[in-house]
Amino acid sequence: MINVTKTYLPPFEEYMAILKRAWDKAWITNNGELVLELEKNLKDYLSLNNLFYCTNGTIVLQMALKALNITKEVITTPFSYVATVNALLWEGCTPVFVDVDRETLCIDANKIENAITPNTQAILATHVYGIPCDVEKIEAIAAKHNLKVIYDGAHAFGCTYKGRALLSYGDISTCSFHATKLFHTVEGGCIIFNDELAQKLLLYRSFGHIGDDYYSIGINGKNSEFHAAMGLAILPKMSEILQERKRLFSVYASLLPAELKRPAFELPDFEYNYSYLPVIFETEKCLLKVKEALAKKQINTRRYFYPSLNKLPQTLPHKVNCQIAEEISTKVLCLPVFPGLEDKDIELITTTLKEMLS
Repeated sequence: MINVTKTYLPPFEEYMAILKRAWDKAWITNNGELVLELEKNLKDYLSLNNLFYCTNGTIVLQMALKALNITKEVITTPFSYVATVNALLWEGCTPVFVDVDRETLCIDANKIENAITPNTQAILATHVYGIPCDVEKIEAIAAKHNLKVIYDGAHAFGCTYKGRALLSYGDISTCSFHATKLFHTVEGGCIIFNDELAQKLLLYRSFGHIGDDYYSIGINGKNSEFHAAMGLAILPKMSEILQERKRLFSVYASLLPAELKRPAFELPDFEYNYSYLPVIFETEKCLLKVKEALAKKQINTRRYFYPSLNKLPQTLPHKVNCQIAEEISTKVLCLPVFPGLEDKDIELITTTLKEMLS
């Protein structure tokens, strides 16, 4: 079976050597040595000032909303993973969906202002597949209307825009380190923030207290030494991981049928991380035919993202039509891409695509 992704695992001995440092101290949770080291190394790698390593990519979205006191309407995208909208609903916020840009598949910044009401408090946008939102326009709108900006950067690890980490934009950005991600810690995530939010988020991550002194509400957003050890083992290998993923993209580009569309990965001043390889078909019928043909050859693909979030049962009370997102969600399919995928596998995938499309 060729899966749509394959978890990158470092040499077992390297992972165990790092973990042994925590094992020998019998300190395996509650912000141990490895967690603190991973936080420092991530800040250095991404050139960020403030970052907390947390439990997963969903809880950091919840922490972001809580830290910015967001309780009312939030303008957001219908084309993202369900965690994005679930975080809003979980925190009692009202999602206000704005359709996406057809080229980048990110929220269409030109449509945001029309959705603003007196109850709007924030914009929660996703860098879809790691492709940047229109961060300049969103920042200008937020400043004009006194809104907070949160970016779901679950796919954006290692991406840069105008010489900065894409994760550095917004009032808060979040990232996922789930095992399916480009950089992972098995389970995990991080939250990136401005200086003034540091103490609040530190407390929120650890039940609101330090020792016997209690300061605020909080949640268990901490992660373990076992997970941090995985991150410390993988982070030094990111250069070779990115290089191989870029090479695989190039092989795909030379073999994919010309009639298949792809999102706009090549943007000015943008460096991509090659985390996903989505293709867009002419019709859903065509997509389903190709997906079935690939499955018969033991090739697993993923409809990522499907369905459009404004069509989910939990979002129906906030019903709004998002024509482009609804259309694209039925026609987009992510193809396998991961270090270890062989050129002959890509040839098999693209040959099958061509056969089905013909």
